[in-house]
Amino acid sequence: MRIDIITVLPELLKSPFEASILKRAIEKELVEVHFHNIRDYTTTKYKQVDDYQFGGGAGMVLMIEPIDKCISKLKEERDYDEVIYLTPDGQTLNQSISNEISLKENIILLCGHYKGVDQRVRDLLITKEISIGDYVLSGGELAAAVLADSVIRLLPGVLNDETSALTDTFQDNLLAPPVYTRPAEYKGHKVPEILLSGNFGKIEEWREAEALKRTEIRRPDLLK
Repeated sequence: MRIDIITVLPELLKSPFEASILKRAIEKELVEVHFHNIRDYTTTKYKQVDDYQFGGGAGMVLMIEPIDKCISKLKEERDYDEVIYLTPDGQTLNQSISNEISLKENIILLCGHYKGVDQRVRDLLITKEISIGDYVLSGGELAAAVLADSVIRLLPGVLNDETSALTDTFQDNLLAPPVYTRPAEYKGHKVPEILLSGNFGKIEEWREAEALKRTEIRRPDLLK
């Protein structure tokens, strides 16, 4: 998979991809992540990429021209399955969306900033709009990192145990069951006996029941 991230602050984005699972995925060449500074695609003297909005109002707006030039250049080099804009009013990210995107080959992530982007960017260039929650960030960079992380960890070979991702919270619309590790007893609190029994069939039944119970209590909306 290849992920191209378009932003006005590439330096803000690089750190999450330089450690842990994402770093290993890149080193193993399971994914390529490239950052593109919108300012490199403007022809103005002071590298301007934003301007006042027509009709007045607070906040600056990212202009269409440098964004269009960047996306057009990338599309000349390869085909893209999705051009995704990170925005608070997009479709709320969930595990199903991450699963779907993980099957793509090439995607572009556009990070909004300031008051957002010229609406013509959304009308003409974007194929999917995604939000990571009902709140506003200073820009789409952190949202792009969240989306990329949720997708990359699903790629075959990224996790040491590939079945781990299949039992994560929200897979099959259930929350994950409780998990325990050593010691078996701590300050009088014991690990459930079933997990120590070695009966893997019964253990799976227990986990399924606990996942359902936890979902019913904490996120009953998922069961609808």
